[in-house]
Order: sequence, then structure tokens, then C-alpha cells
Amino acid sequence: MRRLVYYVATTLDGFIASPDRTDPSGADFFAMTPDLLEHIVQHFPETLPAAARQALGVDGAAVVFDTVVEGRRSYQVGLDAGVADAYPHLRHVVFSRSMKTSPDSAVELVDSDPVEFVARLKEEPGMDIWLVGGGALAAALLPQIDRLVLKLNPSVIGSGVPLFDGPFAPNLFRPVEEVSLAGGVRVVTYDRR
Repeated sequence: MRRLVYYVATTLDGFIASPDRTDPSGADFFAMTPDLLEHIVQHFPETLPAAARQALGVDGAAVVFDTVVEGRRSYQVGLDAGVADAYPHLRHVVFSRSMKTSPDSAVELVDSDPVEFVARLKEEPGMDIWLVGGGALAAALLPQIDRLVLKLNPSVIGSGVPLFDGPFAPNLFRPVEEVSLAGGVRVVTYDRR
């Protein structure tokens, strides 16, 4: 069975974006160091947006994921940058109750319950499913998340979009791998207990 994997950058205090919800890529609290980029290219190349893949000459097959799911607000970050489908090399699913028409025919809009949708998706054949964000969708999908891969940055920002933006709902995970990169980021992997 496919796994739902929340693969995301986070600060030490558990935020995935600043309070203004703008694109955190390249922010000083999420610095893209050469060693982090090398790690992503080697282990998760399909998580690079199409423009980055092209610029870096990354054109190989997916290693971990063949599907990306995200919330409406996370998707809006790309739209605001003029990108309707940052991941044309993946099946791209956006959960939204407000958006009625997809800006790109390859981007699948879903307005039904994300937990039920992802449960069905996990039963389909294929590779793992990447939950890119945001915090509210991650909280809603927490019962379906099988693995966390956190790019833990050595930064504290005080407030912003939480890793899980939802009600108190204890879920237990166990650490299975940790990679410490020279630039300061630790890539920490947890599996559901």
C-alpha cells in the first residue's frame, strides 16, 4: 500500500512558513544550502518544481513520489508566482472548496473530504504520495500520514504557519533515520507507530 508522506521544511519551533504565508523558499530561515540541494536531488528529485528541475538538469524518474497533494493556500503560492502547475511530472491534487475551476488541466481539484480521498488514493497502485502542505491540510490528514520527513532548519521564527495547524490530536511516530547536513539542516524521518 502507498504511504502518505509529509515531506516539508520546518523551523525548530515548528513553522513551515512565515505569518504572511508567502513562499518560504529561499527565506533566510529556510536557506537552500548546496548540501541540502544535493540531498534533495539525490533522494527526492521529484519534489523540485519543474523550473528548478530544468535549471539543474534533473530529468530522471521519480525516486519516492508519483503524486503530490496540497491545500488551496499552499497552491496559491505558486499561482501568485505565475505557476499553475509546479509539478507537471507528478499527479497533482489540490484540495479546495472555494476554487471551482482548475487553472491548469493537469491539476486535479478535490472538494470532498481529504481523509477519505487520500485513503482511496493510498489503495491505488503507485509510489508514495507527497503531502507538500500546508499546515491546516496536514492537521486534517494527520490520521492518514504514515511518514514524516522533516527538513529541520536551525532557525526559530516565533510565529507563522504551524507544521500542523489544527486541534489537539496526539499521534505517535518513531524516528527511523536522521541525516545531518553540513549546512545545518537535519533531515529527520519518522514513521507512524
